[in-house]
Amino acid sequence: MIDPFDRRISYLRVSVTDRCDLRCVYCMAEEMTFLPKAELLTLEELDRLCGAFVDLGVEKLRLTGGEPLVRRDVMRLFESLGRRLAPGGGLKELTLTTNGTRLAQHAEGLHAAGVRRINVSLDTLDPATFRALTRRGDIERVLDGIFAARAAGLAVKINTVALKGVNEGEIDRLLIWCGEHGFDLTLIETMPLGEVDGDRTDQYLPLSLVRARLREHWTLIESDHRTGGPARYVTVRETGQRLGFITPMTHNFCESCNRVRLTCTGTLYMCLGQEDAADLRRPLREGADDATLHAAIADAIARKPRGHDFVIDRRHNRPALSRHMSVTGG
Repeated sequence: MIDPFDRRISYLRVSVTDRCDLRCVYCMAEEMTFLPKAELLTLEELDRLCGAFVDLGVEKLRLTGGEPLVRRDVMRLFESLGRRLAPGGGLKELTLTTNGTRLAQHAEGLHAAGVRRINVSLDTLDPATFRALTRRGDIERVLDGIFAARAAGLAVKINTVALKGVNEGEIDRLLIWCGEHGFDLTLIETMPLGEVDGDRTDQYLPLSLVRARLREHWTLIESDHRTGGPARYVTVRETGQRLGFITPMTHNFCESCNRVRLTCTGTLYMCLGQEDAADLRRPLREGADDATLHAAIADAIARKPRGHDFVIDRRHNRPALSRHMSVTGG
């Protein structure tokens, strides 16, 4: 699949649920209204749509949420999609992003299904800060999940949203901890998606500033390492681990975008930062054959925009988009 700007679309992020067992302050409001069950695609429908994308050239699938592991029987979907990793199946990588709360019970099953690499969202190592950020989380449960994943043979990358006045003083500690345990770390700028309780300008911390501060204490060596996503990496000489930066605000990554996002309702967003979308649930539930599904996907890819319109400043303290990240897929 080639979009209008000659970018090959090879990466699909799939939200299997909008629900989550945490309420992170930059992601959700404390009191969330979640989608009715009837609006969600079944696991079988998700499997079929993912298969259609793989048939069209997608090589990497990432399951997200909300929190993907809260979806009942979601391991059946991992197992089914994992069969496409076999030679001739078309899929090169199956992975997920998780908050880690249910990872301990699923780590071995994920590895058995063919998952080899996962991202775990962890914004702090301080238990009190973690509970405040997530409004309800227990950091020990997440840490148990991370180490269970490592023991099961999964490579773990830690994703940390950089938040002004919250965890900006803890990034050095996270680098040390990741180095001790062999985890790569990716820092992410907060994005203006969905209404949250608070002013995003109070949360926003530009990673250009963070990177400049880190260079005062760490040796950051430029790297051409790529995982297929938007992060740009350096190697931290002192730890030997990689450090990634995802910078949708200070330096967007649109020129090399190779991904689209499918929601748990079957809505395909060609860009995280634009509202244009395609409804794939309707043809799916109307009994569309593979050719019709493929055509609907191709029509959507032909509308993929050049880039997003994210902005955060005092004049734009409303979200750029009304939908929450948990709806689109984190």
